[in-house]
Amino acid sequence: MIKGKVAIVTGASSGIGRATALALSRAGAKVAIGARRTGKLEELAGEIGADVLAKKLDVTSREECEAFAKAVLDKWGSVDILVNNAGLMPLSFFKRLKVDEWDRMIDVNIKGVLYCTGAVIGHMAGKKSGHIVNISSVAGRLVFPAGSVYCATKHAVTAFSEGLRQEFSQRANIRITTIEPGVVDTELTHTITDESLQDFVNKAKEMTALRAEDIAAAVLYAVEAPQHVSVNEVLIRPTVQER
Repeated sequence: MIKGKVAIVTGASSGIGRATALALSRAGAKVAIGARRTGKLEELAGEIGADVLAKKLDVTSREECEAFAKAVLDKWGSVDILVNNAGLMPLSFFKRLKVDEWDRMIDVNIKGVLYCTGAVIGHMAGKKSGHIVNISSVAGRLVFPAGSVYCATKHAVTAFSEGLRQEFSQRANIRITTIEPGVVDTELTHTITDESLQDFVNKAKEMTALRAEDIAAAVLYAVEAPQHVSVNEVLIRPTVQER
């Protein structure tokens, strides 16, 4: 049960982050929601109602990640669950040399996970309790054309999660879960600027994709598992997705 526990959700302004924040709140958790789009955060905070903290968060800034965690601790005195959800997917063929997009993916998808985890891990280890959920992707297992950099970032998240598990689960009672979604109907494809991938985007839109709520349900399943149960990985695809 997570009633009364304190959860942080990054990238909470839309999609999986938004659905996860709502699911955790409905299960009785106090929820701190962070994202760059403060207007959408305030809308979500209004929908959640009580026991919510909404604060601007750019996960590429270590200072903002640490300030966010401090604000949560100042308000509630604990961080029990961290959902590292913020991520970008500007797919492109490597030959296009979209270096700015590579840098942004590395900053958000990898450094953001490191910074946010680093901001709470000392607190969790000190109280010997906590749960970190990292939203990776099926791309954290498989590599596909036009996804070399994105897949590399998600492979990094999956590897980092396993390293965390080995370092902290037995020694500090911190459970680690990696959620690996397939195609989900969110804004993620909106960041794709490589025009040669338009057919890929269109096919994804035509697919009976997962909903953000499906991933939120997987997060809830992991964090509500009994304390002696550690759900390490959940790979979840639409039924019609082949790879």
